Amino acid sequence: MYRKEKFSVAFKLECIKLHKNSHRSIESIAKEKGFNESNLRKWIGFYNKYGTLGLQPRKNRSYTLNFKIKVLKSIETEHLSQREACIRFDIAAQSTVLSWQRDYEKSGILGLKNTPKESPRIMSDYKRKKRKSDKPLTREEELLLENERLRAEIDFLKKLDALTLKKNKQRPSKD
Repeated sequence: MYRKEKFSVAFKLECIKLHKNSHRSIESIAKEKGFNESNLRKWIGFYNKYGTLGLQPRKNRSYTLNFKIKVLKSIETEHLSQREACIRFDIAAQSTVLSWQRDYEKSGILGLKNTPKESPRIMSDYKRKKRKSDKPLTREEELLLENERLRAEIDFLKKLDALTLKKNKQRPSKD
């Protein structure tokens, strides 16, 4: 699904020209027009590098692992800001680069691999149907519900126990 662009190319161009021709500050133009000044800074950068094509709306892109690594290395070695990296590599949003940085810090190169987006799964082992009537539950149905609740509680406690054990193993001993 393609979302509607908040600012038209004509509007972006108007703001850029206003800044260049009237020598007004980015802050004053952004305040007058009612948007965040970082948007105008980004538009100016894209316009200077790519012309009006840089102001066109972009559809969601998929970036290769090598491209992501190239961007992150450039940021690191050349001390680029996220905005500068976006302009240089024609990436629409700084949040994209930020998420790559977080993924890389968290999981290394594996965190940068493209994973297909899946629709939320329906719990496959969810056997019980929702009740449609107002009739009271039979004793058997009550016991099945209790059984289900207790299984979930046990699974939760096992997971908590495993996480606690893992956390305690990671702590350095104070001997």
